[in-house]
Amino acid sequence: MYKRIRDLREDHDLTQTALAKILRMSQTGYSKYETGENDIPTQILIKLADYYGVSVDYMLNRTDKKELNS
Repeated sequence: MYKRIRDLREDHDLTQTALAKILRMSQTGYSKYETGENDIPTQILIKLADYYGVSVDYMLNRTDKKELNS
């Protein structure tokens, strides 16, 4: 999951700082999600999935289909 959130961020040409600002949190806090140092709270996972237009299952590596409702 952690690699997937990093890959999505990079695919959207965002820095950790820019995405942290979108999520209204610190860059350090967000960085810990990408490294797996901190678990991602459900509400942040949902925000990320909504922002990227993918399913939470995709974020959690339960599917490789990015599309919602597939």
